[in-house]
Amino acid sequence: MAGDTPVEALTDEQARVELDRLAREIAAADRAYHQRDAPEISDADYDALKRRNAAIEARFPHLVRPDSPSRTVGAAPAEGFAKVTHAVRMLSLGNAFEVVEITEFDARIRRYLGLVADSPLTYTAEPKIDGLSLSLRYEGGALVQAATRGDGETGENVTANARTINEIPTRLDGAPDILEVRGEVYMAHDDFAALNDRQAARGDKTFANPRNAAAGSLRQLDPAITRERPLRFFAYGWGELSDALAETQKGAIDRLGKLGFPTNPLTALCDGPDEMLAHYAEIEEQRATLGYDIDGVVYKVNDLALQARLGFRSTTPRWAIAHKFPAELAWTRLEKIEIQVGRTGALSPVARLHPVTVGGVVVSNATLHNEDYIAGCDAKGNPIRDGKDIREGDWVQVYRAGDVIPKVADVDLSKRPADAQPFEFPNACPECGSEAIREEGDAVRRCTGGLICPAQAVEKLKHFVSRAAFDIEGLGAKQVEQFYRDGWIREPADIFTLQERFGSGMQQLKNREGWGEKSAKNLFQAIEERRKIPLDRLIFALGIRHVGESAANLLARFYVSWENFRNATSNATVGEGPEWERLTGIDGVGPVMATSLVTTFHQKAEREVIDRLVQHLTIEKAAPRGAVDSPVAGKTVVFTGSLEKMTRAEAKARAEALGAKVSGSVSAKTDLVVAGPGAGSKARQAEKLGVEIIDEEGWLGLIGDA
Repeated sequence: MAGDTPVEALTDEQARVELDRLAREIAAADRAYHQRDAPEISDADYDALKRRNAAIEARFPHLVRPDSPSRTVGAAPAEGFAKVTHAVRMLSLGNAFEVVEITEFDARIRRYLGLVADSPLTYTAEPKIDGLSLSLRYEGGALVQAATRGDGETGENVTANARTINEIPTRLDGAPDILEVRGEVYMAHDDFAALNDRQAARGDKTFANPRNAAAGSLRQLDPAITRERPLRFFAYGWGELSDALAETQKGAIDRLGKLGFPTNPLTALCDGPDEMLAHYAEIEEQRATLGYDIDGVVYKVNDLALQARLGFRSTTPRWAIAHKFPAELAWTRLEKIEIQVGRTGALSPVARLHPVTVGGVVVSNATLHNEDYIAGCDAKGNPIRDGKDIREGDWVQVYRAGDVIPKVADVDLSKRPADAQPFEFPNACPECGSEAIREEGDAVRRCTGGLICPAQAVEKLKHFVSRAAFDIEGLGAKQVEQFYRDGWIREPADIFTLQERFGSGMQQLKNREGWGEKSAKNLFQAIEERRKIPLDRLIFALGIRHVGESAANLLARFYVSWENFRNATSNATVGEGPEWERLTGIDGVGPVMATSLVTTFHQKAEREVIDRLVQHLTIEKAAPRGAVDSPVAGKTVVFTGSLEKMTRAEAKARAEALGAKVSGSVSAKTDLVVAGPGAGSKARQAEKLGVEIIDEEGWLGLIGDA
């Protein structure tokens, strides 16, 4: 999910734009996770966004935003709960993923404290519980307040709910007069499974994983509901204190245990990185049998006086770090291999598994990639998994990273049934019976049925209405399947004639299950609002193979109007001619994508489907990137040879920001060639065609401060 351009190649303007995007995406993810207890992206994707943001800020410190994710924690508390201001901020932890990052963490602390490499320095290491952070405030030994983390400064008052959790004491003996205990509310695996069974039996919504179940249970407006949920608690720290608990982290945790708080028995003292990493490995080995979800190990400097000296950054303590676990694995039975057909006709094998919990999520399906992967080899015939094939009935290892689609990673041949047979990949489409062919160099077998294949038609329609395409409110994947079965929608144009074909359309639609007069009216209104569409979204919505969002945006900026784009792709011939050269000359468009585009517009049936659609649309022209009054706005520019004062990536980005079109090849439609040392065939072609050629100094002089 992070940007593709290397940070060192970003210009100031690109960095500013990307920091803005990252701030919005991370804030949205924080709201989904902390406010709604419904994560929308995986932990791995979230961590990647945060690392990308940090890397850009490190290179461009003058662009750090006031609302930067590096300056915030969590999300604002949700409506419905009273707000609580934390006396001591509840900060998040910095993350580490590699062994070298832990040795660097230790070295960084030693440098800060002025300690030599062999000076004694101990740490605590404890499992990082995957639950919901909670702060418990005791005054005179009595529990007076419980609050969620919120945004670190302000949380939600969940005192009544916290009192229903058996493992949270409501009174303490021998505690400091003011004691703010911090810990994690979680749900054990067995309790989670039993809860989901009860939810299903009542016809209520089940939970995706124990973390969501715990968070949703604690944040109920009715404490009676929380009381029914099997919540548990581990104490791991503290906030405001009237008297110190101990002189060390480990001593303080032990003191909390004696006061009656559950503390994790796997918490250990470690003398330096070697022991920290050894304990990490020990915890990771026990992970599958702990009975609750953890996603890493937290290391903290043990000496509290040293913690005080080390202090805090804006959102994280210097004296602690979370060492996250890698992708997760589990073993289960592969019950059946099924073939699904996608919108491009790809036949994708799916493993139907005996349900297994992997990282707190119940997994019953996994991808098998393609027929080579099942056979135990790569596309070139080289063995993978030591050449072991995958068969129905096999005992397989399932791999899952965050919320990424699970994969089958390995096979245990010692448990293979005696009657298990090699899987025969079909050479005919299971949906329409058309021949399924595998082109040379392609790892995937594809149905040749095209629009007559119902699976392809439905998947194309789902893509058409997806968020990055037409994004029609009320018309999602489920509705598309329903309308296709009913014969109401067979191609995209049918969406825009739906109301017309059924008169008001209201009566027939509102009588269907899940629809009412208001929802039907809203759908027709949403369809009307999408009759006007930006060019890039339309190109993406067509579902042309190899054309994703970025490519659609690239094509829209280059051709500007639908007429230009349609004419160019319709008139181009694969592999030859000026329109082909112009298309493949677009920086970022290669022969594979160009072939797919040209082939689509040359197929009579596909072209007619597209033509019927655009009759119902007003297609907005693409706005040129950057200032339209720059000296290179609208010009087609080619960079060749070496540049000395900027990278090629910077030069390209600067030209596009000024409204130029950057091409990868020289043609009669090229306006300007910027040639550096080592320029070869492109410069010669420019001379032959009479295209203006300037050097890097000339380019910088031309664009000046524009």
